[in-house]
Amino acid sequence: MPRRIPIEICGFAAAAALTLGGLPNLCSAQVSKKVTVASLEGSWNGGGTVSFAAGGSEQARCRARFSRAGEHSYAVNATCATASGKAAQTATVRQVGSNRYSGNFYNSEYSISGVIDIVVHGSSQTVRLISDSGSAVLNLSR
Repeated sequence: MPRRIPIEICGFAAAAALTLGGLPNLCSAQVSKKVTVASLEGSWNGGGTVSFAAGGSEQARCRARFSRAGEHSYAVNATCATASGKAAQTATVRQVGSNRYSGNFYNSEYSISGVIDIVVHGSSQTVRLISDSGSAVLNLSR
């Protein structure tokens, strides 16, 4: 029986799209600027490449749902599928820049955790996941 390779790494690349929301105006003594931030709330879909620490890589397709958990944070539930199988993950990410989010993910099926970083570009996002089991780069959109 072939060994099943965990795909927890790709779980958060799933469903990822973007809406733009405005922050309150930030004022200086002479100039007032409106800063636009990227919101992750909602469903995202896409895929990318999962690379395994034991060697090899696979293409993954993912769906993710981002729900607001706080003023600058989101809870993530994602499912990804590769040729090796399907896995579900959870994550919490926090906004660290106008279009950047960072946090941790966890796959309870394989008991694997790692770091997730997201950069939003308009209506798409690039997700990078890193764990001891491997890494993934995923591109998601709404």
